[in-house]
Amino acid sequence: MSGLDLYPVSLRLLGRPVLIVGGGQVAGRRARALLDAGAVVTVVAPEAGNDVGRLARAGLLSWVPRGYRTADLDGMWFVQAATGVPAVDAQVAAEAEERRIWCVNAADGAASAAWIPATGRVDDVAVAVNAGGDPRRARAIKDAVLLALRTGKLPLRRHRRPAASRPGRVALVGGGPGEAGLITVRGRQLLAEADVVVADRLGPRGLLDELEDGVRVIEVGKAPGNHLASQDEINDILVREALAGHLVVRLKGGDPYVLGRGGEEARFCRDHGVDVEVVPGVTSAISVPAAAGIPVTHRGAATGFSVATGHEELAELPARPDHTLVLLMGVRRLAESAAALRSRGLGPGTPVAIIERGWMPGQRVTIGTLDTIAAQAVRAGVGNPAVIVVGDVVRLSPYAPAALSGAAGSLRGAPAPVPAVPQLASSLRDPRPGP
Repeated sequence: MSGLDLYPVSLRLLGRPVLIVGGGQVAGRRARALLDAGAVVTVVAPEAGNDVGRLARAGLLSWVPRGYRTADLDGMWFVQAATGVPAVDAQVAAEAEERRIWCVNAADGAASAAWIPATGRVDDVAVAVNAGGDPRRARAIKDAVLLALRTGKLPLRRHRRPAASRPGRVALVGGGPGEAGLITVRGRQLLAEADVVVADRLGPRGLLDELEDGVRVIEVGKAPGNHLASQDEINDILVREALAGHLVVRLKGGDPYVLGRGGEEARFCRDHGVDVEVVPGVTSAISVPAAAGIPVTHRGAATGFSVATGHEELAELPARPDHTLVLLMGVRRLAESAAALRSRGLGPGTPVAIIERGWMPGQRVTIGTLDTIAAQAVRAGVGNPAVIVVGDVVRLSPYAPAALSGAAGSLRGAPAPVPAVPQLASSLRDPRPGP
């Protein structure tokens, strides 16, 4: 039997009696799988191995401590012959065949009336693989399919919903800084299951092109001065679509709970009886500086960092070159923010970096100082989306001009005083640092 003459089928054995002849390792594996399927398992074997013995002592199966008898087949729906003695397994298989009972003969796969595939499960999706009688090959293929399902590379969306299926729900998925490869495995899996995707403009937009046909995408992206939907409207969309029975993925840039208003959305959904799953994402406050080679903390340079969205918040944050400040959505007020930081004691030569479109093909990095950065940004036409980093860690960027990067070696020890470097040129290189 090559496998070409197999008819794949799944058996519903819940509450049905099945027989295993043999008590060794193979019998133990098959017993566990059959018990997982809800079968009523009887094992006939003179001796029971560790697995069979443990299951019998726990009362999960019945062990008959003797050799096989033909009458053991009476009333059985399914049989596994696994004694390890070819003649006995062949007898069990032949007598099961006479009674039209499906039997797996572990000693002779080619002559077996049934084969056990390599199996696995992701949620309610079962994967079973036969590979021409090659068990290792079947396991390898099965593992590859399961990995693709778990990572969202294969569609998981439901098309037929039983009447008793659970109601709709919402998943708040952090998509990271926009690069498709930086979304979490769970986030990608939920996208593969989604019925509706409520999408921001800063999420991993490339993944929308991979959605299965029929998945609705609702655009609610927000740009400065141009909101496609208000927050109240977004909340209403999430609840409306979930109550209609859909799996709704709210695909957000960064992390839903880091300046993403995810807490408001989750609370609104729960207040309206909608179940919510929150999937963390890689926040742009950390990942976008990393795209420019800037760690937000570094031994000898910065032991902490703060994140702000406007210059009004700067009065409450540390103003030291050894404490990194990350400003989100701060391009429009850059000049005011730089002036506010200087008024709080940060020197004019404090390094500043602006990273536009981090991790995207059009990434651009502009580096200067508090004294020069606002003018540099105007000359370069810097625009959102952008992340601004202030502090000594900027010196570590491979994009830093020589006048700043030359001092980076001193950061291994105590931070050196920041020299005043007037009119530093912008670093406008597009390529990102290599790995």
